[in-house]
Amino acid sequence: MKYRSLLILCFLSSSFLINSNLASSQEKNWTHFRGSNLNGIAEAQNIPLKWDDSLIKWKSAIHDNGYSSPVVYDDQVWVTTARSDGKDLYAVCTDFHTGEIIYNIEVFTPAVVEGKHSINTYASPTPCIEKGFVYVHYGSLGTACINTSTGAIVWKRDDLKCRHVQGPASSPVLYKNLLILHYEGVDTRFIVALDKSNGKIIWRTDRPEEPYKSLREIGRKAYITPIIINVKGRDMLISNGSAVCIAYDPTNGKEIWRVVDGAESTIAMPFTEKGVLYWYSGFKMEESETKFTDLLAVNPEGSGDITGTNVLWRKRDDQSKNQLLSPVIKDGLIYTANTRNILMCLDAETGKEIWSKHVTSEFDASPIFVNGNIWFFSVKGEVLIIKAGRKYEEIARNQMDSGIWATPAVLRNSVIMRTQKYLYRISK
Repeated sequence: MKYRSLLILCFLSSSFLINSNLASSQEKNWTHFRGSNLNGIAEAQNIPLKWDDSLIKWKSAIHDNGYSSPVVYDDQVWVTTARSDGKDLYAVCTDFHTGEIIYNIEVFTPAVVEGKHSINTYASPTPCIEKGFVYVHYGSLGTACINTSTGAIVWKRDDLKCRHVQGPASSPVLYKNLLILHYEGVDTRFIVALDKSNGKIIWRTDRPEEPYKSLREIGRKAYITPIIINVKGRDMLISNGSAVCIAYDPTNGKEIWRVVDGAESTIAMPFTEKGVLYWYSGFKMEESETKFTDLLAVNPEGSGDITGTNVLWRKRDDQSKNQLLSPVIKDGLIYTANTRNILMCLDAETGKEIWSKHVTSEFDASPIFVNGNIWFFSVKGEVLIIKAGRKYEEIARNQMDSGIWATPAVLRNSVIMRTQKYLYRISK
């Protein structure tokens, strides 16, 4: 462990930023899943910890079903939604100030729809947005670009396919002139970068077959959203699939390094702080058929297969069948929750548990850091706020109208929160 700690200290000073090309204030706009910097860390300060009707500035009903998180640019808030059978897929835009529905756009009407998991929807991937355009994604059912000034569809395509089996979940990521999409099904697995102006393919890279051979076919799927980091001046696209985590050059899709860590049905996206990269495996299974997950800490420098050299630590969670939410990391502490309803704080340098707390509800939406506190969101609609730190301290609880699977946007002294039924703006 001393050796591992020394390795961490050796490269803490290296240049390492999330999505350096897009890095911007998350106080002004919230452009992707988990924010403009893809990390779930809000910069807003004056956010209410407890609220009643007086602090709910507006509440807008969102029709049908969707777990996509809200994204915000200027005066617009966008989410996606879909009929329960997936036959109609929509993009919905509301006014940031009033909650009034500006656009309700039917984007796709697929003739053939694959089945999904009972807890998933056909509108679970979160859009991404920039000035003038929003990009909506429904996995194999289609991807489209919409002009935010007119509501007109600029381009769309539905020819990129994989068998998700349990429905779509991976969210798109903008990088320079590219829209990057992750497809990992039981039949085919690839990363594709589209020209964001016209939807044409700039590059496509198939994931290697060898690491997947040991997995059952049903386990050769993943639902992760990739991130982009910068290591010593070089941008890397990090995609932790079900059998292997790979760093790609985001400009051309060429592989830089890989960590082979065979597991099934990976969901949580990777995260990073102070020069270290972290990700959850999907669920693993021993001969006894005991299921568990691993959390890995990795030095992202190097090339080729770095499995045997760059894994700094690995923490096994025997209490979790799989990892649904993406953790948030702040000031050397990792905050997460597993599928056994246990909230945890882990030391980012060692992986050791600092505290854990069993709760009565499932927290599947990804947590966020807001002004010194960690916010968790439950499938029963509970918002649990705890103080960030090495001791468990509950700050507040709030109850919403229905379950929460979407991660809120927190900006401009407001919380934009989506429940199963409504989209809210909460503000002092």
